[in-house]
Amino acid sequence: MRAWLALALVCASAGAQPARSGLDFMGPATQAMQRDDSQNPAMLWLHEGQALWNKPEGREQRSCMSCHGDASQSMRGVATRYPAFDTASQGPLNLAQRIGQCRVQHQQATPWSPESEPLLSLETYVAQQSRGLPIAPAADPRLAPFTARGQAAYVRRIGQLDMSCAQCHDGAWDRKLAGNPITQGQATGYPIYRLEWQGMGSLQRRLRNCMTGVRAQAPPFGAAELVELELYLAQRARGLPLETPAVRP
Repeated sequence: MRAWLALALVCASAGAQPARSGLDFMGPATQAMQRDDSQNPAMLWLHEGQALWNKPEGREQRSCMSCHGDASQSMRGVATRYPAFDTASQGPLNLAQRIGQCRVQHQQATPWSPESEPLLSLETYVAQQSRGLPIAPAADPRLAPFTARGQAAYVRRIGQLDMSCAQCHDGAWDRKLAGNPITQGQATGYPIYRLEWQGMGSLQRRLRNCMTGVRAQAPPFGAAELVELELYLAQRARGLPLETPAVRP
């Protein structure tokens, strides 16, 4: 409680700054863990995702590979463009939701639940094919109102602590909270392995953690307001390299 109150007192607008990955704020051990695939614990999920890519499923007994072929070719650059507009729902879908949509429509398989190991694994595998490419959300005018709502959510004060994402990640980055670095909050490496979780998690899991941290009611996984916030964060991180699977404390 005292740490959050102290942070609220020091949060002030820092003005426009060059975008920086959260990796820049990590210690040498965490940076080394992310950069060396032989040390990166997320590789366990990635290998499982590769197996799922090739596994026939559902009533159609199709695999992802049946339609998309070699992921290193067909998925190259895909994750950099999500969330993207979906014509069926007339709104944005994030990458996990697109995977779920394909699973139901084309494999006729039972959908995976949010944050389930198979979904995180396959999403990690798909996103990793774009590692190193710049984040490049689509310049789609249909996304404009959703992006605007995401931006409004980013600056809106919420919870009993009456704080916004912007106060920390725009106004107090490069400081510390309870001994941990405050980054710019750039969403460059999801799904991500957090040492705190001892496992993989989605960007929505991290957003919900932050919301409960300021004592706000977090929307459920898949809620429109979370996808809209993801959409704004993708625009905010435009040009930064995709790092999936990243590692954080």
